[in-house]
Amino acid sequence: MKTYVPKDFYHRIYEVVIQIPEGRVTSYGAIAKYLGAKGSARTVGYALTISKKENIPAHRVVNRNGMLSGKHHFGSPDIMQRLLESEGITVKNDQVMNFKNLFWDPSHFLDLSH
Repeated sequence: MKTYVPKDFYHRIYEVVIQIPEGRVTSYGAIAKYLGAKGSARTVGYALTISKKENIPAHRVVNRNGMLSGKHHFGSPDIMQRLLESEGITVKNDQVMNFKNLFWDPSHFLDLSH
């Protein structure tokens, strides 16, 4: 059975992602948690997969370990890495180097009343 996800939830995801500063990254799970949907990291990933028309910096969202787990959704496997590197982020073996220092937690930087 397919779960229905309201489109407004996707727009809330996009509102968070567009606020990730250049040169920083966050995780699918951190976005889900901030939006009060802990455990919905895959839904965040799906929303970003279909966001291509929205001009959303989805390349700044990685998995909880800093891995470029969504790279295959960018058309070419190296586009996500190139976009991150153009912002000064070092990526080796599909993983963001210095991930903990570059991690941007929406719960710490955005108003929780979303």
